[in-house]
Amino acid sequence: MKRPNIIFIMCDDHTTQAISAYGSKINKTPNIDRIATGGALLDRAFCTNSICAPSRAAILTGTYNHVNEVRTIWEDLDNTRPTFIGDLKGAGYKTAIFGKWHLGHGEKSDPTHFDRWEVLPGQGDYNDPMFITPEGEVQHKGYVTTITTDLAIDWLDGLDKDDSFCLLVHHKAPHLPMTPDEKHKDLYTDFDIPEPDNLHEDLSPRVEGVKNAKMNIYKHMPKAVVKEKTGAFKPDLPQYEGQKWGYQLFIKDYLRCVASIDENTGRLLDYLAENGLEEDTLVIYTSDQGFFLGEHSWFDKRYMYDESIRMPLLMRYPRAIAPGTKIDEIVTNVDFAKTFCDFAGVEVHEGAQGRSFKGLLEQTTVENWPQSMYYRYWEHDDPIHAACSHYGIRTHKYKLICYYSDGMGLELTGDTKYPIEWELFDLENDPKEMRSVYGEPAYKEIQEDLLQQLFEIQREVGDEPYYPGAKVKHLNFKGLNISGLLKEYL
Repeated sequence: MKRPNIIFIMCDDHTTQAISAYGSKINKTPNIDRIATGGALLDRAFCTNSICAPSRAAILTGTYNHVNEVRTIWEDLDNTRPTFIGDLKGAGYKTAIFGKWHLGHGEKSDPTHFDRWEVLPGQGDYNDPMFITPEGEVQHKGYVTTITTDLAIDWLDGLDKDDSFCLLVHHKAPHLPMTPDEKHKDLYTDFDIPEPDNLHEDLSPRVEGVKNAKMNIYKHMPKAVVKEKTGAFKPDLPQYEGQKWGYQLFIKDYLRCVASIDENTGRLLDYLAENGLEEDTLVIYTSDQGFFLGEHSWFDKRYMYDESIRMPLLMRYPRAIAPGTKIDEIVTNVDFAKTFCDFAGVEVHEGAQGRSFKGLLEQTTVENWPQSMYYRYWEHDDPIHAACSHYGIRTHKYKLICYYSDGMGLELTGDTKYPIEWELFDLENDPKEMRSVYGEPAYKEIQEDLLQQLFEIQREVGDEPYYPGAKVKHLNFKGLNISGLLKEYL
């Protein structure tokens, strides 16, 4: 049997709340849904750091951010690090990437191990975007999502029929400023998009590191974005009315951007069918992280709440994945590299972390699958969103988060100091994470068990717990006195 081709479609900030396969109440995505209908929907896929560059680095290298050293959006990926692309290319795959890279540019950070690459500089532009290639810059006329898909299809057209290929189609959309294609600009103009129940949440009872974030839709949506969409700055409205106004302003353009992604995903799927490639191609659809669509009053991501860390993950490969498969096990973006290589029958590079979830997709018996995931957001008090540094553990039933509030000397992190604080959520009884039960007597044993699990998973992945005065390279974790640390830590 021919080894599978791989098409890896990844968007930026496309969250599960805006995909109808995940039960979205605000839009329809019929083409993206085709992947789930013909393959698998993974319901608990999570990123381990909900911000663009770190998530992309984790996916490519199969390592956590303390290993690949792309901990913040300000850090570039060292392109000498091994990646799953290098593994596949070394095994004879043809490789290409088109669209968003966002891992730095220049000799030390440009894409490597690709036969062809054409990527946006930084965030890139929605209209008439400039792309960077090995030969220099080139500008394309038109809309970025369509252009990215055009480039991908043109590259596929140039392959020999016997070539095995891995193609990365990485869209900019629907990232801010959420500029839609001209042909979609009038979608949703005749009605309001339903609001989330907690659009107007009062964050004052939350921990300091959460309630002080600058992510409220009305208060903190960048003025430049508002002006681009309205031709003026924000109206002077009371908070409640302003929040409703701001939500409709941003959610409609967000969904208009998604409409273009869905159409272009359909183009790729149609191409595979029309060219006899459907049966032999593993198609993956995901986003580098989730996104708050008004939940908790917010836009953006960063925090360890599910709207932010939950990635859409849809996978279709007719030769191995049964149509309509649903996976409820926990997987993370660190698992992607091993999974892709496993499907290809290619040995993954030394040092890759995570675990292949190919067996889950094939619905074979998988022993000792992890029942929790580890998350760490390294930035603290960044210049724009002022989000707080934190880490935590999520199981199927609970989530424990520690807000340690220290930039640890990383570039462009602030120095606002909050007390070390914790949140604990009972996800079965409080799936929207509206009330922390940390410190409540009824959860004492659960809390202690989760804390121990947190330190154990940090040990497993090789990360180091924070303690006051810590630095990025602060101690030898294997020699750590856990009991002594806890007394200082808590």
